[in-house]
Amino acid sequence: MSANGSGPVRVGVIGAGVISTEYLRNLTALPDLDVRAVGDLDPERARAQAAAFGVPRGGPVADVLADDAIELVVNLTVPQAHVDVALQALAAGKHVWNEKPIGLDRESTRTLLDTAGARGLRVATAPDTFLGPGIQTARRMLESGVIGTPLTALTLFQTPGPESWHPNPDFLFQDGAGPLFDLGPYYITALVQLLGPITQVSAVTSRARAKRTIGSGPRAGQQFDVTVPTHVAAIYRFAGGASAQSLFSFDSAVKRRTIEITGTTGTLVVPDPNTFSGDVVVHGLDGEPVTTPAAPAPATRGTGVLELARAVRAGRPERASGLLGAHVLDVMISTIEAAERGAPVDVTSPVELTAALPQDWDPTSATLVG
Repeated sequence: MSANGSGPVRVGVIGAGVISTEYLRNLTALPDLDVRAVGDLDPERARAQAAAFGVPRGGPVADVLADDAIELVVNLTVPQAHVDVALQALAAGKHVWNEKPIGLDRESTRTLLDTAGARGLRVATAPDTFLGPGIQTARRMLESGVIGTPLTALTLFQTPGPESWHPNPDFLFQDGAGPLFDLGPYYITALVQLLGPITQVSAVTSRARAKRTIGSGPRAGQQFDVTVPTHVAAIYRFAGGASAQSLFSFDSAVKRRTIEITGTTGTLVVPDPNTFSGDVVVHGLDGEPVTTPAAPAPATRGTGVLELARAVRAGRPERASGLLGAHVLDVMISTIEAAERGAPVDVTSPVELTAALPQDWDPTSATLVG
């Protein structure tokens, strides 16, 4: 896949689990993408997903990697496999879109990005929700000075946990998940987009229960072990001088999904970062709040795949870059380290922010003409 290529970008999906349904629904509807194959460790599951969404082929992972026509692999495997599968795709000469997190440790993630750079390929990563009209509208408003100079932020993600509704929730309470690694990427990515790179973190963590019980599906009633913190409270400092208080919890009976940015002249309430649209509300120091509805999001999961494909064709940097994903991962790892040490941890990973999307950016338009 080269910058001077043309026509829809040919895509292969690896991983046919729960999240693949939403990805396939969206990717197959975007005219700039051509989904050619679905691969999975369970070939029959891959064939079923391919058939459900009109994808020509489904089968083993090796078939997707061996297909020279496929230019970009969408890696929807479990977190523990993200780096390994992405390295296999790079070795096969393909660009990669990784579901979040990009990896589980700094070293293998650095190897992944270095390998991509050496091969002249791209690795980009979820979440891509920040590319939706909600956070893009909030970013443009923030940059216009609507609340003056941003000083502080508050983010809250609180739920009782996903085991009541998810039929196979075990992995969400193990290494690479928990509320921080599962939902934290949405909030931390949004914070970095709005306030810039994070340079230091302090944190405390706890775990309410050592075991949890599956509440739905064929395994309902089964217990599983909880091996990661289920409540994480952090303070983040940013290179530009701002700070944020962030809470990520699977232990709360009260549900909250909040991002607020406070500046010298007001507070900006940002839409849920796990969605693509929503209202942006400005509270001034005087007067009534002013609500700006963001445009409806024409696509959801997979928007970042499209933005990556268009960026490579145009020879420009992609917005949901591997460097951004590696910085967010570094922040999350540093959060756990700060809690374990009982002391602040410096974050030194680099990140280069790209400009906000143009207001007329349309994922549903056909821009890659054959």
